[in-house]
Amino acid sequence: MMHGEADAAATRRDLAQARHLAASGADDAARAAYLDLLRTQPTLCPALVELGALALAGGYRSAARTAWQQAALHHPHNAVAQAALAILLLEDGEVAAARVHLDRALAADPACRPAHEAMAQLLEAEGDPAAAALARHRGFAGHATSRRRYRGPGDGIGLLLLVCARGGNVPVRRWIDDRRYAVTTLCPEYHPEGSPLPPHALVVNAIGDADLGGVALACAERLLADDRTPVINQPAHVCRTTRLHNAGRLAAVPGVVTPRMLCLPRARIAAAGVLGFPLLLRVPGLHTGRHFIEVTSGAGLAKAAASLPGDELLAMERLDARRPDGLWHKYRVMLIGGELYPLHLALSRHWKVHYFTAAMAEDACYREEERRFLADMQGCLGVRAMTALRGIAAQLGLDYAGIDFAIDAGGSVLLFEANATMAIHPPDPDPRWHYRRPAVAEAVAAATRMLRTFEGTD
Repeated sequence: MMHGEADAAATRRDLAQARHLAASGADDAARAAYLDLLRTQPTLCPALVELGALALAGGYRSAARTAWQQAALHHPHNAVAQAALAILLLEDGEVAAARVHLDRALAADPACRPAHEAMAQLLEAEGDPAAAALARHRGFAGHATSRRRYRGPGDGIGLLLLVCARGGNVPVRRWIDDRRYAVTTLCPEYHPEGSPLPPHALVVNAIGDADLGGVALACAERLLADDRTPVINQPAHVCRTTRLHNAGRLAAVPGVVTPRMLCLPRARIAAAGVLGFPLLLRVPGLHTGRHFIEVTSGAGLAKAAASLPGDELLAMERLDARRPDGLWHKYRVMLIGGELYPLHLALSRHWKVHYFTAAMAEDACYREEERRFLADMQGCLGVRAMTALRGIAAQLGLDYAGIDFAIDAGGSVLLFEANATMAIHPPDPDPRWHYRRPAVAEAVAAATRMLRTFEGTD
């Protein structure tokens, strides 16, 4: 055998070993095997792509991004590498960068279904529903179900994961263990009518955004009408969590203040002025601050609306979440299995408060305040707010959800949103964030316990 052939054979052998370790759930050993390969072949595409997938499955998002960036950089014509990076970028709200890599993926392989699925979400967000529908059809038609990799012993516990083709799905990767559950994903809106459901012992409805996934939720209700297995997040309950519906019904909960809100077609956007100024405009079904803007006067309303995509817009009263020190604040509390778990506090100099753009890294005093909240939620929020949060939870009727809110001077909850699409992101590896890890771990553990309870083993 020639020297080059011997090297190629060794690479195939080592790659097969790394894959075997990953498939058997030996994550640390698999990671070491991939890294050994990359030390001698730092641009080996399958090793980079698979190492990224392994990192993401383990909650190491930044490591996954690094691996996929290298794969995409060195293999511009590899559709798998380009699509993997694009999907991660899209999830992180980096739409322009995601578009570049999706275009490359589809140029390399026009039949790449993950790229079509992600492109559909991107086009929807950009206000091109016709092109988005075509991309969704290319991604999902004839492929309503897919099996996720199972890495545990035996056959595993069959878990049916319902997802919406348009997006807005509950991030479940951190708490559905692929070494315990054999997961089949299913898009209800593309499932052929009358076809049986895949075998399963448990259903997790991950269709979490009622504004975006109304059709999928209605299809899910029909699919599950005669199903007798336990369901986490009943579709009928999720249906009632649109921003507009929540603003109306949750205002009746004692101690809760919701923004006045209107859903308006573009032709009637001037009617939003009844809410007073400043007001907020947003595109329904989008998160992470995308297409979400402040309008300070009636003179700027039409121009602001013209800058947003979509046929309908949500006009919202801007709740004043500023503190005496001038900082805007937002808490996130998770509702999991009937209990409340603190997740984070974000402080910002801007009204649009998101943890990943907040000022928490700037000042140790901000982080100390968050640490106190995570250690003693009731002590920090007060009895009135805690009672209000429990009232919100009771109205939602969800097994898994999150509540984003602030506290006003009287101790009431200023509600921003309450729905199932809230993510539990692991903190950055930087030691500054060590204080956050126990709260995140407890929320993930609570979701794991919830699954065990529904499957009847806890």
